[in-house]
Amino acid sequence: MRFEIQKKDSSSSARAGKLTLAHGKVETPIFMPVGTQGTVKTLSPNELEQIGAQIILGNTYHLYLRPGQELIHQAGGLHKFMNWQRPILTDSGGYQVFSLAELNKVKQEGVRFQSHLDGSYHFFTPENVVEIQRNLGSDIMMVLDECTSYPCTFDEAHKSNELTIGWAKRSFEKFLSTNPIYGYNQMIFAIVQGSTYEQIRKRSATALVEMNFPGYAIGGLSVGEPKDAMFEMTAVCTEILPEDKPRYLMGVGKPEDLVEAIGLGVDMFDCVMPTRNGRKGTVFTRNGPVVVKNATYKDDFEPIESECNCYTCRNFTRAYLRHLFKAEEILGMRLASLHNLYFYLELMRQARQAILSDRYGEWKKEFLARYFSGNFEIILDTYTVNNS
Repeated sequence: MRFEIQKKDSSSSARAGKLTLAHGKVETPIFMPVGTQGTVKTLSPNELEQIGAQIILGNTYHLYLRPGQELIHQAGGLHKFMNWQRPILTDSGGYQVFSLAELNKVKQEGVRFQSHLDGSYHFFTPENVVEIQRNLGSDIMMVLDECTSYPCTFDEAHKSNELTIGWAKRSFEKFLSTNPIYGYNQMIFAIVQGSTYEQIRKRSATALVEMNFPGYAIGGLSVGEPKDAMFEMTAVCTEILPEDKPRYLMGVGKPEDLVEAIGLGVDMFDCVMPTRNGRKGTVFTRNGPVVVKNATYKDDFEPIESECNCYTCRNFTRAYLRHLFKAEEILGMRLASLHNLYFYLELMRQARQAILSDRYGEWKKEFLARYFSGNFEIILDTYTVNNS
């Protein structure tokens, strides 16, 4: 793996870079579509390539349970199994330790969890999670970590973080003692934890940097904490993490959050928001989100966004998309998801160009002013138009 910083913005900590991996180059900042179970929901690999997706994300926990690492190994790795020839990053399953807390028990050795599919019991350790990701063959694998809930006490966050640091050390040792299976190099990223406690975040980042990982992720955010706390903790981390290595903010998020985090020096993002919201009938535009399945669009024969060059906007109207959602046709979910991912990837392309032109601060202000010019409110992970 090579990571080259091509330009730093003079008005912020934003940077444009190039990440070279076994299956191709990734220009940063970048958004990674989420393909949890070896597929980005409703979309084909060819469609992802056409909209410019450079790297996608898979999930070790889900792929381990179904279809299983043995089958993927038999197929020649995840790239061949799903016919995606560009880079893949696999999460370790640490977030599922958090999100499926009622089904697991965390110990010093690892995590005992009960499958949400059939109730069977399994045990994840830092070592076998690396072995699973060797079998998957992802370009970037993540260490096993523990994500604390919000809110949590200082002592809870401290204890959890010490566990995560110990797991990271064991993961890296296992990574260094094993070889890739499919004839190309894999990389491993550490994950900074610490909830919203600056002291713990600094301890986590400093300890992990001393281990000299190829890259670093910032985890445990976007789990219910106030927005200002999320950005404060992100800044605490990016100030410590090495400038010459990629920085990945996990599970974030909304377009405005990505724009803010890029300005803090983050390079990589992932989130289910564009596809999940697309399947529910919400689409993103430069003027804010639009709930296209609402009645107000029943005779609206304009595209989702006239400036957008995605397949959906070039060929279909808001009225047609509303009809598809009302008729419960799968095509509606596909077209909305395709547009949303194009919007996110185009947002990254524009941010990168602004950095290369040394005008990121100005571009950010312009984007946010236009994006929030619409009349909408945010409810959980979806958007609802006020007057709908």
